[in-house]
Amino acid sequence: MLSYIIRRFLVAIPVLWGVATITFILLSLSPGGPVLGMVGERTDEATIQRLKKEYGFDQPIIVQYGRYLLRIVQGDLGRSYYTRRKVSEVIVEKFPNTLYLAVSAMMVASLLGISIGLLSAIKPDSIWDRAAMVLAVLGISTPVFWFGLLLIVIFSITLGWFPPSGMGRGNPAYLVLPALTLGVRSAAFIARLTRSAMLEVLGEDYIRTARAKGLSETVVIFKHGLRNAFIPVITLIGLDFGSYLNGSVLTETIFGWPGLGRYMIMEGVMKRDLPVVMGTVLFGAVLFVFINLVVDVLYHYLDPRIRKV
Repeated sequence: MLSYIIRRFLVAIPVLWGVATITFILLSLSPGGPVLGMVGERTDEATIQRLKKEYGFDQPIIVQYGRYLLRIVQGDLGRSYYTRRKVSEVIVEKFPNTLYLAVSAMMVASLLGISIGLLSAIKPDSIWDRAAMVLAVLGISTPVFWFGLLLIVIFSITLGWFPPSGMGRGNPAYLVLPALTLGVRSAAFIARLTRSAMLEVLGEDYIRTARAKGLSETVVIFKHGLRNAFIPVITLIGLDFGSYLNGSVLTETIFGWPGLGRYMIMEGVMKRDLPVVMGTVLFGAVLFVFINLVVDVLYHYLDPRIRKV
């Protein structure tokens, strides 16, 4: 297992290099360049040239690229053009907020999705199964921003149960609506996948053998069925959790949640602050590589038949 983990880390190096390179190329080729994005098109030419020299944009593109990779290797994600703060410092500041929201939303999604999917698979084609799948389709089809605003109107403005935005210095009441907004959509996908995976597993010969041996239905479903059906489900959970850790832009924006996604869009993309965009994208790629590694390790423990090669 240790050798497998080491090999995966080695494979991750070219992946991260590719992400850094593509991000650098796309942002470097954006219309107008970063200097015009900072000062506007009406700025005089002398100021533009001075800023280009100050930030190194007067150098050939290959030189800029080399300096960019060198900073990454040294652990330096650059400084914001506007605030002059190190991007790594801001990421360390914002990431706990995103992690707090991501873990909460993933708990909502996993508990709801697995429970609904499991009950639907146990009683296929029943009224419960049909109702659950209709709700799952609605959850998949409903836009996140609309669902978030709907929750604010009902539970904040009308009923006054929960605050509409902000973090409230860690008050759990501020987390309820953002976590539901972010988690319900994933719960719908997890429910559908759990149902289909469980129906496939429950039709296998070893399930019939377990029942013929007189094992209780609870043992058959949870020990023999759910464990084998959980492999594709955990893949989906890992992918969704990785996207949550990268910052859920719409949810964070709607609820004023000070996380990574809101930071990248508001401070990076909108202001064309290249170090902010490139730093957060690269950090997100690292998170995805780590989550994929964790999911692969869980495969090994869920199903020992899976061999790492």
